[in-house]
Amino acid sequence: MMTPRERILTAAKCGQPDRIPLDIWMTPEVRDRLLAHCGVATEPELWSRLHLDKIVGVSPRYVGPPERTLADGVRQIPPWWLSVREVNYGTGRYSEAVDWALKDATTIAELEAFAWPSADWYDFSTIEAQCDAWPEHAVEGCYIAPFFWHNHIRGLEQSCMDLIAEPELTAYMLGRITDFCWDYANRFFEAGRGKIQITQVTDDYGSQHDLMISAECYRKWFKPLQKKFIDLAHQAGALVMHHDDGAIRRIIPDFVELGVDILNPIQHVCPGMAMSELKRDFGDKLCFHGAVDNQDVLPHGSVEDVRREVRDCMSQLGARGGYILAPCHNIQPVTPTENIIAMYETAWAEGWY
Repeated sequence: MMTPRERILTAAKCGQPDRIPLDIWMTPEVRDRLLAHCGVATEPELWSRLHLDKIVGVSPRYVGPPERTLADGVRQIPPWWLSVREVNYGTGRYSEAVDWALKDATTIAELEAFAWPSADWYDFSTIEAQCDAWPEHAVEGCYIAPFFWHNHIRGLEQSCMDLIAEPELTAYMLGRITDFCWDYANRFFEAGRGKIQITQVTDDYGSQHDLMISAECYRKWFKPLQKKFIDLAHQAGALVMHHDDGAIRRIIPDFVELGVDILNPIQHVCPGMAMSELKRDFGDKLCFHGAVDNQDVLPHGSVEDVRREVRDCMSQLGARGGYILAPCHNIQPVTPTENIIAMYETAWAEGWY
């Protein structure tokens, strides 16, 4: 039998491992519930109990300016100084964005006065030791997302309008974001000493129905930035995962051209995202990660619905390898425990090649 690392990396390179690898993304509430249900104390014990191959993340220690406490329970979070408020929805708690540091900026001078982040705000000295702590697991490190960070400083709506209405401001902001990310990523990979197997060069361009920005805007503003960081990751020996929710079919060929290795989360209920068609058109070039429906089937379906969903994902995306089964984003607290267990039990029992 393969180790979890061997299994994940074989699939990530579009190969066929001994069985379909299993990964998990979940909220803290779900994690705590699964630990209690399975009678284990730690996450690695949980991974073992659920037969998970789990991609393990490593990260530097933040040592920069502390977060700022504002009025009414609002906190301003570095490095992009996004203002958030903790909201309890009854089943789970989430930090919801309420304000953006540069949302009202209209001049370059205002942008220049912003407290832009620096890679000096991070201590990378423990990265190699963190990698060494997981000899049997694939290690993921470094997260680069220029559009997402643009959203963080301007707000989603304004950052999308910027691409057309404010090209000068956009060029300046994306330049500063890219400069920070370039320094951060280079230090990260240097500290990892070739031990980081997977990295994320990512962003969310998709909505439930289509792209949030035009394909032309993506190609003008973000594709060249992604190219820089994907090439850097490959030079450092890391495979590249691209996370992109929603209906993104129109720009998947761009991701292939850029050299993306793993595409997540495969929200197959969205237009253009049919699993059989994605596998047919891109299965020799992309490993697919995720796909188990996290909007309807996992939280609201029956155990048998979940088993059927898992079988569909494995038969369509998992044919001939190149698939890592996981939920299509974090499992939410409204999801019944028995459905989560059914997902992994079915994949473990029936996912062998």
